Amino acid sequence: MNQSALSQYRDIGVNSGVTDANPHHLIAMLLAGAADRVASARGAIERGQIGRRGELISETIAIVDSLRASLDHEKGGEVAANLAALYDYMEQRLVEANMNGDVAHLQEVGALLAQIRTAWESIPTETRQGQ
Repeated sequence: MNQSALSQYRDIGVNSGVTDANPHHLIAMLLAGAADRVASARGAIERGQIGRRGELISETIAIVDSLRASLDHEKGGEVAANLAALYDYMEQRLVEANMNGDVAHLQEVGALLAQIRTAWESIPTETRQGQ
């Protein structure tokens, strides 16, 4: 399968997933996408691909920013405020990782994303329905 066809296939799969997703699943998709880009950025650093590293980290920052924008501070209260602060911290670490080519910062952000994702996935199904 050529790269163009593969790319189009992936786009259709992602678009279908977004169209059919509930809000809980959309956040899960954003968390997974951010984690994937962090891992890819680590690989780009290890391969010395500075431009690619910057693209991937910029995409990750955009996703984290979307996660922050999705927070409901009225309903989420202290949890939403804490997540907003954590997202700010993660963005700072991503900028530092990009500036310095620092894999340790990416590992830290990846670990934080994994913790958030685990907590998000542990929300009971009946609670998810209200979202």
